[in-house]
Amino acid sequence: MTQKLARFFVSIFGGITATLFGKYLLVFLISMFPILELRGGLIAASLLDLPMWQSFLVCFIGNIIPIPFILWLINPIFRSMRKLKHLGRVVTWCEEKAHSKQEKIENLKYLGLFLFVGIPLPGTGAWMGCLISALLNMDKKKSLLAAFLGVVMAGVIMLVVSYGVIGRLF
Repeated sequence: MTQKLARFFVSIFGGITATLFGKYLLVFLISMFPILELRGGLIAASLLDLPMWQSFLVCFIGNIIPIPFILWLINPIFRSMRKLKHLGRVVTWCEEKAHSKQEKIENLKYLGLFLFVGIPLPGTGAWMGCLISALLNMDKKKSLLAAFLGVVMAGVIMLVVSYGVIGRLF
């Protein structure tokens, strides 16, 4: 699914990929987007024939920018959104999604958060991991470090997949 979404974004925003800056900008934005995150950014970078290590750095930065905002601001934002009927439904859906994955982090705490973010599987990643951490009221500084390290681990795994196996198939 991530590969299909990355391909979709690359094809939709093909115009900005005419320049090197445009390619990196697209990869950066994809890396910030929930669901796709760094995984989708590295796949897109590979599809755009961008150098591996520069792409890793751009994707890493794009993926970690939302993390502090999620950890420190999501609970107050959710409280405000809950007051509005339609947005309250969105909050409820997000919380239900997070609670369904909560046990993966809850038992191992910060190691669980690191692994949840670091193993690039569908439904995992920095966005969801930090949302769960915030809902569990885990220590924000420790969660920040665990999420950052998890993004590095996911990045290394995805480098191998995107620039190794997938890169050779296409």
